[in-house]
Amino acid sequence: MSTARTALETEEHQALRAAVAALGKRYGRDYMTTVIREGKHTDELWAEAAKLGYLGVNLPEEYGGGGGGMAELSIVLEELGAAGSPLLMMIVSPAICGTVIARFGTEEQKRTWLPGLADGSLTMAFGITEPDAGSNSHRITTTARRDGDDWVLTGRKVFVSGVDIADATLIVGRTEDARSGRLKPCLFIVPREAPGFGRNQIDMELHAPEKQFELVLDDVRLPANALVGDEDAGLLQLFAGLNPERIMTAAFGIGMGRFALSRAVEYARTRQVWKEPIGSHQAIAHPLATAHIDLELSRLMMQKAARLYDEGDDIGAGEAANMAKYAAGEACVKAVDQAVHTLGGNGLTREYGLASLITASRVARIAPVSREMILNYVSHQSLGLPKSY
Repeated sequence: MSTARTALETEEHQALRAAVAALGKRYGRDYMTTVIREGKHTDELWAEAAKLGYLGVNLPEEYGGGGGGMAELSIVLEELGAAGSPLLMMIVSPAICGTVIARFGTEEQKRTWLPGLADGSLTMAFGITEPDAGSNSHRITTTARRDGDDWVLTGRKVFVSGVDIADATLIVGRTEDARSGRLKPCLFIVPREAPGFGRNQIDMELHAPEKQFELVLDDVRLPANALVGDEDAGLLQLFAGLNPERIMTAAFGIGMGRFALSRAVEYARTRQVWKEPIGSHQAIAHPLATAHIDLELSRLMMQKAARLYDEGDDIGAGEAANMAKYAAGEACVKAVDQAVHTLGGNGLTREYGLASLITASRVARIAPVSREMILNYVSHQSLGLPKSY
């Protein structure tokens, strides 16, 4: 299948798609499966994507980035995924952490982190989920208290990607509001080797280069400048990172779905059991066509979300980003499942690289927010129905 193009994209966006697709093709699924099998990381692809300016395409030019936004960064991740070699840390490092620092960080924080995030020499993980909080961010118990000029963080996080390769982790904690006594969310940059900052790898059935970790913050002492942005900004800063996360997760799912679909279409064109290739049979062709339609519709919502976010409409982007993530997650799972069924037994072999996607595709339904919570959001925020949670 050819590189996806839409009438909504500029010539520059189409050129970016084609260039990233060419890079992805040089690596492909075989590269990714080899990296996973050998327990390594995608260092070569990460470095080349960085050198070509793709990793920091959304970051400000004055700090070494490309000056674009989520529209451009989502194209990069989607096309790498469509080639079979997505970079999960793109969701975390430049999209979440880079965006939050670019929008709310101090000048010192911007100069310290953004050039490295843009050129790939620095990476940052993101820790929000907790064992007892799940999707309820109001139950986050990781707290930060002042001690002189320092901050002291205590708490736990789970399912944090790439902590072993990240130079720091952007931690969502809570500080006490002096006026009300209530806890409010705040973001802190925690260096990987900070005393009291421990990590344990979670044993996952999911096979990916990026490992998942549980974090323990045992009175981690941080300087005052570890706090990102305004202590009183609260949810505004948090959602500045979560909306890009949803947009990029949609790109991740769409790319994966496109890869699976392309494998299935190629197989259906050439696999011949009776007189004609199996792709001539509607029982094979129609489900693949449906999967293609669902992926294309998901991209349209993702593009809408990216445009709204890049234009500064955080509220509109929030609704669209959640919808895009939901649609892409569903489309990804259906595309992968149909691809495996199209290949039959071959769909479960290592040769075709689809079997591992059966598990991986479910991530787009579950993380960073479940489809059920998105339906809660849409029913309450978009439709005005009574809140159920």
